[in-house]
This record gives sequence, structure tokens and C-alpha cells, in this order.
Amino acid sequence: MTSGPAARSTPSPGREPDTGPGAAERSPLPGLLVPTMPETPGALRPYAELVRRTGARRLWTGQSLKAETHQSLAYLAGSGLRVPVGTSVTLMPLRHPYEAALQARSLALATELPVVAGYGVGASSFVRSLNGAPYRSPLTMAGDYLRTVRALLDGRIVDHAGDYHALRGRLVPMEHPPVEVGVGVLRPNMARTAGAAADAAITWMTPPDYVGGTLLPALQEGAKEREHRPRLVTVVHVAVERAGRDPYALAHTAAAGHLSAPHYTDMLRRAGVPADPADPRAGAAALVDSGTFVTGSPGHIAARLDDHREAGVDEVVLNCAGVLFTEGPDAALRDAEDIIAAVRRRHG
Repeated sequence: MTSGPAARSTPSPGREPDTGPGAAERSPLPGLLVPTMPETPGALRPYAELVRRTGARRLWTGQSLKAETHQSLAYLAGSGLRVPVGTSVTLMPLRHPYEAALQARSLALATELPVVAGYGVGASSFVRSLNGAPYRSPLTMAGDYLRTVRALLDGRIVDHAGDYHALRGRLVPMEHPPVEVGVGVLRPNMARTAGAAADAAITWMTPPDYVGGTLLPALQEGAKEREHRPRLVTVVHVAVERAGRDPYALAHTAAAGHLSAPHYTDMLRRAGVPADPADPRAGAAALVDSGTFVTGSPGHIAARLDDHREAGVDEVVLNCAGVLFTEGPDAALRDAEDIIAAVRRRHG
């Protein structure tokens, strides 16, 4: 039978497989996001090398429409760079749940380490471009998708005929390192769906007070019939304060796309951060002023990352997009390395 989320593979030296809700207590170090679509799999190498060198929690990527995400991560593993990986997020409309489970398991086999397979429903315009119409109920779609992927990874036979996919079958049974099934979460309804059906809830640009006061209770409500709630993973925009840098410009460069999207700006307004999709520049300023975009010395940033942990976040992920897009990858990787070192000093 295939291994489920509690199963463990043999860890590489110095690493402990970090599955389950208590994992963050074992490692306060953040993960690292690749905040751009790589044009070649090799473009991920410097990020993976930084994760391996610093002991950062995990290498995270999003959906790439250039070099495909799973293939790029498998390329790294095949080249000898085996580090824990996560996807934040790949888009459900692009693949059937069976294919999603097979790809996630293949990554676990390639890396020989635990994987977080995070999925997102996608914008309604994107869904329409692929399917001809948006999903009537994105929450139902997400719940069915997550349950099917989880069941397949657990080695169970799936017999499902729903509004969004159908399946009668199972993955060919084989042992593999643990795979957590995650979902992108911004608002309470999806948090409840995640609580009921996911192993991890992955949030993006969510202020810690909003996570602790709004998303965490919804996640726990959704998980009331389960043994424990899903892990909370939060991607945080960061930039070290350095001479000549304008944090407002960095925030706008990093987040203008999300700040133009109604679902992100709605989340931010719920969190008390004034954001209007018609004015992403003002929204970027609000991110900085509210501390949602975290800037300052590496030590200051490390302290602010603890605010997320204290709010209930189990894994914080560094997003250095603002620096990457303005100064290039070397500057972004320098920021990430300095922040990770500061977190390590702070936590001994």
C-alpha cells in the first residue's frame, strides 16, 4: 500500500521529515519561494543550493507556464540537488486529480524527501479559458479535488462521479516519502474547505492578525471532524533595508498583480489593510505601512516572522520578489540568506 501523510522515509543527514501539525516546532527556519516562472529548470538551481546550504525549510515554487513546475523540480533532484519542495500553488484546471497525485508522488520519489503539493482553483477567467466556463462552485470543486488526490496518495480506490471530475481507480501501489496535499487559502470559506479536506492551508500576503483571528478559526471549524487541523503555511513578502532601496517601490513591483485582483484586495480589506484593485500603487503603500510587506534589518524581519508563528502559522515562506524584479536574483538570494541567518541566530 502507498504511504499516507503520516508515513516517513529515511531523512537525509541533518534533516527530519517535517509533516504534521507540530513540524514548525522542530524547525523555525523559513522556506524559500522562487517568485518567478523559470525559463529553464536550471534557473531554480541557485535557490535550491541556498536551501541546502542554509538548511532552509523547503524550496517553494508556484505555477509556471514556462518550464513546467514538476519537471523543473524533478530536474533538480536528478542533477543531485535533493531538497524538500512544495508547490504554492499549481492550478487545478490544468490537470485531473489522478495526474496531480501521480506528479506529486513522482516528486517525492525523485527527491526522496517529503513534498507539499499545493493546489489552487485559479482565477475564473483562467478557468473559463480552459473549460469554457468558470466553476459554478469553486469550493465544491476544491474539496472534491483535494479529497481525491489525498485518497489516491493514500493508496485507496476512488469511485467518484462529481460535477467537476470523475474517477474509478487508484494509483499503482508503491512506497514513497510523505506527500501533504495543500490548497491556497485567502478567505474563511476556503479555509473551512481546507480544514475539512487538506493537509496544509497555504496563504499569501495575509497579515498575521488576520491569519490568527479569521483564517485559523475557520480552518479549525472545517477540521472539527478530523484528528487535527491542517498545517498553516504563509508566504511573506520581505526585503532587507539597504541603501537606495524604496520599500514602497519594491512592494508595488512585487505585488501589483495581486493588488489588482479583487479576491486579494477583498482579503486585505477584511484584514484592515486598505486596498483597491483600481489603485495597486496605493495598495502597495498600505502593505508597507501595515507591515504586511516586511522590511528592515534582517533581525527586524526575523522578529516579524515570529509574529506569523505566534498567530498560528506553522511554516513561513520568504518571498523576495520585490528585490528580484528590481535588482536581480543575486540580490534577492543575498536578502534571503541574511534573513535565514538572522532567524537562526534568533532561535539559537
